[in-house]
Amino acid sequence: MIIAIIIACEIGFWALLGLGLAARYLWRMRRLSNVLLLSLPLLDVILLVAAVIDMRSGAVGSIQHGLAAAYIAYSIMFGHRTIKWADAKFAHRFAGGPPPRKPPTEKRARARYEWGVWLRILAAYAITCAVLLGVVWMVDDHSRTSALIEFMANLAKVPLIAIVWPVSYSYQASRKPADSPSEETTAESPRQ
Repeated sequence: MIIAIIIACEIGFWALLGLGLAARYLWRMRRLSNVLLLSLPLLDVILLVAAVIDMRSGAVGSIQHGLAAAYIAYSIMFGHRTIKWADAKFAHRFAGGPPPRKPPTEKRARARYEWGVWLRILAAYAITCAVLLGVVWMVDDHSRTSALIEFMANLAKVPLIAIVWPVSYSYQASRKPADSPSEETTAESPRQ
């Protein structure tokens, strides 16, 4: 049951987002757009309530409940950024808006950007764990919640793997650029 609700919430998220942006930029219905976009967090509430009801009614915790918690954490940490990204893309494509901002290209700025993304991933992991620990505490039955603890342990691999990006950008930013020819050498070179 929970996996179907997760899928429905994901489809609902993109459908509401698309309709909200279409209402804003294509149909020029700003109020409807605001209502649709402001209703996006309700999907997280629906998912959270469904997961709690499922666990309270005697369900055994599973990867599906873990995914529900991770979905909620993603929405909290990346939902606003996802909406801003989609809004910029939609405005550029359909309303003549400026091109969406891209990540910085300068090495140090890009390293800071990547560390910010990684910190958001780490925070999403912490939120997922907090939600799942809340469920474990609420259910208070190890036989029904052991899969949730296992899910948290397995999910810890995500921030550990994702740290490769900020570390690699930090390494690149710390490296000195290759020596370029000095001005004296170029000034003394024969002109053709």
